[in-house]
Amino acid sequence: MELLKQLYAIHSPSGAEKKMRHFLKTWIRRNVPGARYSVDNFGNLYVTKGDAETYPCIVAHMDQVQSLHPKDFRTLNVDGILIGFSVSKRCQCGLGADDKNGIWIALKALKKFDAIKTAFFVSEEVGCLGSQKADMKFFEDCRFVIQPDRRGSKDLITSIGWTELCSGDFLEDIGYEQFGYKPTDGMLTDVLTLKENGLAVSAINLSCGYHKPHTDEEYTVWSELENCKNFIFHIIETCNKVYPHIAEEPENYLMLMGDDVEMYLSYLEELISDYLMYYPEATDLQLWEEYGDLSGLSPEKFFEVVENVKQFYQM
Repeated sequence: MELLKQLYAIHSPSGAEKKMRHFLKTWIRRNVPGARYSVDNFGNLYVTKGDAETYPCIVAHMDQVQSLHPKDFRTLNVDGILIGFSVSKRCQCGLGADDKNGIWIALKALKKFDAIKTAFFVSEEVGCLGSQKADMKFFEDCRFVIQPDRRGSKDLITSIGWTELCSGDFLEDIGYEQFGYKPTDGMLTDVLTLKENGLAVSAINLSCGYHKPHTDEEYTVWSELENCKNFIFHIIETCNKVYPHIAEEPENYLMLMGDDVEMYLSYLEELISDYLMYYPEATDLQLWEEYGDLSGLSPEKFFEVVENVKQFYQM
């Protein structure tokens, strides 16, 4: 838990990840002998440990949303619930557990396994800017890619915006049921961007124990984070073959639902509400840029759906 607290103590808002990147490089030099790392022109950090024909790969992002991070920030452990707190401000502060929890898992894996790759991206929270510019050659010898970057404890993200991330073969082999996970759909994060960039192997995003992300009330449930780590370690230990997968994005989402427009609209409402939960300041135009082109709806109909979501959830 001490390593996790060290990560939480580093304030790393989007575009200002330098301190986090410096910490990671220093920690890797001291704790992962022989690991090789590089930084690209955009500030993304790539790490390779060991020599192998193929590697498991974990990715996470270095930036966080919260701006409140006083000098006396500290992490409190209350019966396995971790929160950030400032005595001087007398208030709770966001941990940046989205996605420092993912970073923690990646570092633990680097220390444990003989051959593994990890990548740490900048500016995920402002549109996955780092992963958009990722060095895709780094992933050419990866068996699969895992991103621990999802709130809660049970979500196994296998598709985002109707773009499939992984193969059925991969899902069959990872044994997610024994760890309490359930396949579901997610929202924009780095693994989707990697798939859009041509990543040719299966990828997933996993809940890793943080709650109320992007707020100062964010907290981590330690047992849920540990379970995610154990699940990922299980995948690394048991999935030793390459799991090919090419993402095929439809022309628009409505085509996938055929005549079942009601089911489609319900699903679109879920995507929009999920997005607004993460990004409450998002404008209608930003939502259109995210989902509009592929929604298959006219702008008027799309914005009507957005308004219905806001009214229903009182957003």
